[in-house]
Amino acid sequence: MDIFGKFSIERFVSSLQYMWQGMLCIFIVIGVIILATVAMNSIFAKLADKKKEKESQE
Repeated sequence: MDIFGKFSIERFVSSLQYMWQGMLCIFIVIGVIILATVAMNSIFAKLADKKKEKESQE
């Protein structure tokens, strides 16, 4: 069975559009996850610091 017998350069080139759009979406989602993680980390770190300060004052 020849897997390259039905290979078409035109179809390959036209599928590159879908490939870059998919890769862009993947990078956007990864970026959103990273930003959400950093934001949550900073928020909870500030809350923990405030809690420690409150406990030390008592």
